[in-house]
Amino acid sequence: MKYIIGVILLVIALFIAGLIWRKKVYDAVDRLENWKMDITNRPVTEELSKVKNLNLSGETQEKFEAWREQWDTIITKELTAIEKDLYEAEEAADRYKWKRVQKVLDSTEDKLVAIENDIQKILEELKNLLDSEENSRIEIESIGPEIKELSRKLIQHRNQFGQSASLFEKRVEQLELQLGTYEELAEQGNYIEANKLVQSIREELLSLQEETETFPERYKKVNLELPEQLRELKQGIEEMKAEGYRVAHLDLLPEIHRYERILTEALARLNENDQTDIEELIVEVETRIQEIYQMLEREAVAHQYVEKQYAPLRSQLDNLEAVFMETEEDMEEIDVSYQMQGEEAESYEGLKSWFSQLKKKFISLEHKRQDGESAYSELRLELEEARQNLMELQEKHQEFDEKVQALRREEMDAKTKLSDMEQLLLETYRRLKRSNIPGIPSSIYEDMKIASDKIDEVFACLEREPLDMAAVHNHLNDASDMTQDIYDEAQKIMDRARLAERVIQYANRYRSKYPILAARLLEAENKFRSYQYESALELASEALKEVDPDAFSRIEEKEQVMV
Repeated sequence: MKYIIGVILLVIALFIAGLIWRKKVYDAVDRLENWKMDITNRPVTEELSKVKNLNLSGETQEKFEAWREQWDTIITKELTAIEKDLYEAEEAADRYKWKRVQKVLDSTEDKLVAIENDIQKILEELKNLLDSEENSRIEIESIGPEIKELSRKLIQHRNQFGQSASLFEKRVEQLELQLGTYEELAEQGNYIEANKLVQSIREELLSLQEETETFPERYKKVNLELPEQLRELKQGIEEMKAEGYRVAHLDLLPEIHRYERILTEALARLNENDQTDIEELIVEVETRIQEIYQMLEREAVAHQYVEKQYAPLRSQLDNLEAVFMETEEDMEEIDVSYQMQGEEAESYEGLKSWFSQLKKKFISLEHKRQDGESAYSELRLELEEARQNLMELQEKHQEFDEKVQALRREEMDAKTKLSDMEQLLLETYRRLKRSNIPGIPSSIYEDMKIASDKIDEVFACLEREPLDMAAVHNHLNDASDMTQDIYDEAQKIMDRARLAERVIQYANRYRSKYPILAARLLEAENKFRSYQYESALELASEALKEVDPDAFSRIEEKEQVMV
């Protein structure tokens, strides 16, 4: 029983699956049928009828008949065959012929795709034909007036084109002939070929318009302006030579002649209607002419500069030579009177060598100025360099001369300082003598004697030849320091002696009341009389502080005020 139920269920399942499969097949057939009907209803015939507005002859007639025949074939044969295929697919589906159904459906879809491609190709070719006719017609309407305008331009401005005018006119005539050819092709219905011809005419017309626009200016420059500029340039060079300017070294004439030949060749090419590389040549020649003028201008400016600056600079050199001669005399005297440092002597020898080289340079410049060949632009550079060297040499010589003069000033300063030191020693001695102190320590007189000897030693150094200022300065500083120290020490002795005397005098008022104070004052007085003023002041001030602590400060302040 179970097996029977299973078989029944299996049969039912297969039946349902068959129904579903048949439903899918019917849907596919309906889709393909709708596709076929859509193709049948396409307005291809209406599109093809547009061709009737054209000249149905030649290429147009051939294409129209081919398209119409192909469309008729699609409608009457190919789509009819597809209808039969779809009917066959339905019958096969009813009989559950799976493979046959799928094969027919696939084949039918491929046929429909191929038909779609054929229709698309027909419509594209049709559109191309119609567009070609329309575009060429519109384009030819604008080309005609442009050709006439170009022809008028060539006639009115014929002189601007030289011998090339006839060649341009022939090219224009050729375009006019091609317009006639276009009309013939259009009349014959060969619109695509006519459109290609129109495009060719447009390209040639654009080329002609561009060439006739640029030709007159190029022709004028190559034929007239640039040759005239080169001629004026040659004339200017000859005039500069006649006026004494040196330009031969620039070797410009061969280059100018070369450009004249190139322009002649370029003119011949222009007369043959060939403008290839002409613009680049014009730019090159114009640029080079400007460069040459700049070179000549630099040479002229250099000539004026050299002629204007040489004499003043030569005068400065002569003046510097006279200064060097004076310096040489000073150096001979200095070599005898002073002991020069090695670096200073080498510096002067270097200055002399520098001046000698500079003088040779000016002699060379003078020779080049007179030889009539050397370029003034080169002379200017050399003169500017010589001028810079001259200024630097003058500056260095001035610095050296100041050093030489400084030697003499140092000698005079040393003598003046020695005189001041002698006066200071004498003043120190006089002040010590005029002071009311009991006596002067012997060490002061001994130091004064040593200081005097040192001063004499400096004087002796100043008398030696050659004079060694380094040694003079060493001895001078030593003597100066000692003289100042003696003066300061003498002042200190007199100050301490005076203060010690004031303290002892003030402390005497307490002598009778304080025996210890009296004894210490006696000791201080003995120190005072033996010229030991510092010790006397120390003993007296300490003794006084024991009886009157503030007394010493008052005495010291009063003494400072008096001083």
